[in-house]
Amino acid sequence: QVQVVESGGGLVQAGGSLGLSCAVSSRTFNVYPMGWFRQAPGKERGFVAAISRFGSDTYYTDSVKGRFTISRDNAKNTVYLQMNSLKPDETAVYYCAVAPEQTWWPRLRQRSAYDYWGQGTQVTVSS
Repeated sequence: QVQVVESGGGLVQAGGSLGLSCAVSSRTFNVYPMGWFRQAPGKERGFVAAISRFGSDTYYTDSVKGRFTISRDNAKNTVYLQMNSLKPDETAVYYCAVAPEQTWWPRLRQRSAYDYWGQGTQVTVSS
């Protein structure tokens, strides 16, 4: 069983920055593509960013390109999401997810592509 635990959420002012971490309990972490999603109140969970197994390829939803950066450290079984220039409408619960080894873009932007999910971490951006 793969366990996924996010951390790093909190309250930040608009225009500020926040970094999220996601720790995964798996001996074979480096074979899994990873993704970040977010869900605002009353809205569906939507794709934010994804990263390939060894971090060579990254993907973002258009609204965060140039402001968010996804990365991973396979030695630490951890994936990160650095968020800059945050906006109030990006207030949401942010989720980290693990996809099966043979999962590729654009499939990685779909929630159904992921097998394991964390409990989420709240990010609140005040105006």
